[in-house]
Amino acid sequence: MTEGIRESYLSEELLERYVLLIKQSKAAKEEMDKIKQVFHSYFDEQTGVNCKAEVTVGDYFIQRQIRISESYDEARTVQYLEEENLKECIQLVKRPDEQKIDAAIQLGLLNDKKINELKVSKSTQAISVKKIK
Repeated sequence: MTEGIRESYLSEELLERYVLLIKQSKAAKEEMDKIKQVFHSYFDEQTGVNCKAEVTVGDYFIQRQIRISESYDEARTVQYLEEENLKECIQLVKRPDEQKIDAAIQLGLLNDKKINELKVSKSTQAISVKKIK
């Protein structure tokens, strides 16, 4: 379908195809998620919850990997470290407070032009196609 499509050419047919592909990809993702649930249920029954497993079925090999990430519960850990007088183990994250910056600009405490030079803008492109009829 994409063969012969000119970059600057938009047609109703092309937009219709795009919308159809989005619907198909959503349906495919939903079906894949349901199938993954079946796989996980199978492995849970065979080897236990959160256990690495693998099996060969016909010409297919399926493997479940378990990835674990650990981090400290920030609020509870900070509270504990403060109780233990280990404040040097606590990071203080410095970041601009946008509300206070805006207030300082309104009060004339900050130069609007200089502070705006420090702003970073990020942009991403997105395409949205909807059938209107």
